[in-house]
Amino acid sequence: MRYVKSKLLITLMVFCMLSLFGLYIFQVNSEISDRYLIEEYTKKISDFSKENKVLEINSARAGSLDKLALMVQPLNFEKIDKISYIKVLSTHATAK
Repeated sequence: MRYVKSKLLITLMVFCMLSLFGLYIFQVNSEISDRYLIEEYTKKISDFSKENKVLEINSARAGSLDKLALMVQPLNFEKIDKISYIKVLSTHATAK
């Protein structure tokens, strides 16, 4: 009888140890996955921040339409009031 109790106790202890070991491996795997995701997301945030800075600089350089009008003035463009189109009699792009 004593032999059966000790065998049952040893079996129960081995089962508990294997269960705890399995849970430990699962938790370590989960922790490593979470850390990898955090590192990846941190890298993406850093890349987005750099891209945002570049876009802010480009936006500031582009300015508004007023600055555009000032930049176009030295090019001597003329304002157009009326547009006339040329009628093409042939359906081909080039005529003989």
